[in-house]
Amino acid sequence: MTSRTVRVRYAPSPTGDFHVGGARTALFNYLFARHHGGRFILRIEDTDRKRYNSQALDWLLEGLRFLGLDWDEGPEVGGAYGPYVQSQRIELYRRHASLLIERGMAYRCFCPPERTEATSPDSEEPGAEPGDSCRCGALSAEESERRASGGAPYAVRFRAPRQGNVTVHDAIRGDITFPNEVLRDAVLLKSDGFPTYHLANVVDDHFMEISHILRGDEWLASLPLHVHLYGAFGWEPPVMAHLPLILNPSGKGKLSKREERAPDGSVRPVFVRQFRELGYLPEALVNFMALLGWSYDDKTEIMSRAELIERFTLERVNPAPAVWNYEKLDHFNGHYIRQLSIEDLAGRLMPFFEAAGYRPSREQLLAVVPLIRERITRLADAPAVANFFFDEELAPYPVEDLIPQKADAAMALAALERARAVLAEVDFRKEAIETALRAEAARLGLKTGQMFQPIRVAVCGRKAAPPLFETLEVVGRDKCLRRIDRAVEKLRSGG
Repeated sequence: MTSRTVRVRYAPSPTGDFHVGGARTALFNYLFARHHGGRFILRIEDTDRKRYNSQALDWLLEGLRFLGLDWDEGPEVGGAYGPYVQSQRIELYRRHASLLIERGMAYRCFCPPERTEATSPDSEEPGAEPGDSCRCGALSAEESERRASGGAPYAVRFRAPRQGNVTVHDAIRGDITFPNEVLRDAVLLKSDGFPTYHLANVVDDHFMEISHILRGDEWLASLPLHVHLYGAFGWEPPVMAHLPLILNPSGKGKLSKREERAPDGSVRPVFVRQFRELGYLPEALVNFMALLGWSYDDKTEIMSRAELIERFTLERVNPAPAVWNYEKLDHFNGHYIRQLSIEDLAGRLMPFFEAAGYRPSREQLLAVVPLIRERITRLADAPAVANFFFDEELAPYPVEDLIPQKADAAMALAALERARAVLAEVDFRKEAIETALRAEAARLGLKTGQMFQPIRVAVCGRKAAPPLFETLEVVGRDKCLRRIDRAVEKLRSGG
């Protein structure tokens, strides 16, 4: 820890959809800041102009709001350390690149842009070699200045040390030592005047007074460069903490950046927007993601946001990779759904019914929700589970579904005909319906299952449905009678 006021940042690049790996990083920063009474800052690192995607910024902001990760400083909020968008801070980076040139700790590189970009340490291009990427570092200061004054385009490279080692303390992983001989002369400022991640990141973290950097372990390789940059500027580095990798469900590779198909053919979402569209609750997603590399103890899993904030510390973060488990997330989501009040759940379900083409009133939905709450794992499941409450016509179903086991069509027909007669006269409340139908089953000499299955299938169009008597009451007498009449005809005609 440090005596400085806790200020952490989540600093994504808006180049694609908001991935849950990034969301986990944002969450850990948020929990750490809230635990220590500090500040959670959102900074947009948009200096990669070739890959910048304005829609990605919308997905990011919407995703953070959905998860309840409200930022204290940043876009749409402001703050004393802004601007919080890197493309609005270009002059700051250029001044500091020039400062390093003046100090002899950086040099102008006049190589073609395609070469400097291909050999930049933050490039994903294969084949970039350690050591100097060009011979421009050997140019005299006078020659470098002459070329620049003559209008020759140039990038700015850091003059990396070649001797000795650098040891950095990581708050999660302990001391890590890197040999300087493997360092490259990293590009800090590209020939278009925009900084690379390395320069902008270090400069912004200093001037925004960031106390702790919590970021993914894919950035471990850049750690020695960043530490040398802090030293070159004469600044104290923040406390560093590299979060564990998130593996895909098989545990045999990093969680994909694109949605995939599960063995059963279902979609495995990886973007926050997809989880929201499928009906995962933010409470469940936050609780689940908090356990990807962190734990409170060896048994506690379900925790509220307040409990996560109270309990979160870096000491409990495990550096080992964590596996994304969709089944466990579904379990969490079902749990949180069942914890919601009927009114709250109805409000959250309404958009999903509307998206499926239904327009139930709030009163209708309040009546249906208690019957389906135990039967849904995700909010998006609800329309398929409850469609028969609202459809005028049931989807076709096989006549065989009306016939219970160890029974025949004649028995099912008798059960439905008597059930119709009872339901036409009974007080249409669940208690009265149950009493009357149980009595009728006894009079017919039928087991209750033999009596109730034909009714359930006739009214709901399926064998698996919510509790029968409550369902009949909510569907309503008229609709129940019409559906039973159709089932009776189906049995008489053989389908």
